[in-house]
Amino acid sequence: MRRIHRTTLIARTLAATAVIAVAVGCSPQSSKADARTPATPATPGSASPAAAAAPSAAASASTDAATDGKPAGSPAPGASATTAAKPAPHIVLASGAEGDQVKELQARLAQIGWFDDTPTGTYGAATTEAVKGFQAKRGLAETGSTDSVTWNRLLAMTTKPTAEELAGEAVNKPAAKLDPRCMTGHVMCISKTSRTLSWVVNGKVRSTMDVRFGSQYTPTREGVFSVFEKSRNHVSTIYHTAMPYAMFFSGGQAVHYSSDFAARGYNGASHGCVNVRDKGKIAALFDQVHIGDKVVVYW
Repeated sequence: MRRIHRTTLIARTLAATAVIAVAVGCSPQSSKADARTPATPATPGSASPAAAAAPSAAASASTDAATDGKPAGSPAPGASATTAAKPAPHIVLASGAEGDQVKELQARLAQIGWFDDTPTGTYGAATTEAVKGFQAKRGLAETGSTDSVTWNRLLAMTTKPTAEELAGEAVNKPAAKLDPRCMTGHVMCISKTSRTLSWVVNGKVRSTMDVRFGSQYTPTREGVFSVFEKSRNHVSTIYHTAMPYAMFFSGGQAVHYSSDFAARGYNGASHGCVNVRDKGKIAALFDQVHIGDKVVVYW
């Protein structure tokens, strides 16, 4: 009997140990809210252990709030009432829109160098690309549509367009900031930010002209180069298109006049070359640039 009793006692002890091991090792990980909620010890006359372990939603919220030292209904930690109430951005203007507000958008973008054509009042490809560039520069979502956040940021950075600006007659385009590498010698200093080419001689700007670059699939290379070939009446052997006043600086990439740029503006892109739309300016530049002159392409 003593041996049987001892065997029974050992079996019961092992069974209890197994139950405890399962309860500790196999339970799902607690959520953050559960971890913050203190366990409620059972007291005589209280609810059953199961009920105590699963309090009502209201009780849990109250307990969590009390744990954080805030009254029930307060915003979550790290969130302010202002943030919680902030409205989501909404679309103000988008591709296909027309009217005076689109023209104002274009004129305001022109004031800070993002829109180089005459405001038309039509939200097309050029406006979409200009808005995308503005958004990218300021860390906003690059949608190309003008939402309320983009519009308010633009309003804060610009002034109400004048009649001349709305007509495209007085664009307040900022001057390009010269790269330090452009300050010595004879340099074609090409800024992707302002989309301009400045002819710089010993640190002094002699002329400036609008330029266009390659698309994301055929980007214009950046860096320091030198002119290794000039061709006044060049024709592309790859695309069979005219490239007048071509000045090659990196492989097949050259600075040259583009009739397409002159006609369509920034609605198009090159295959990597630096397009110039002012034929008179590029013709004059072609006569001043010599083989070996520096070319700097930068943001």
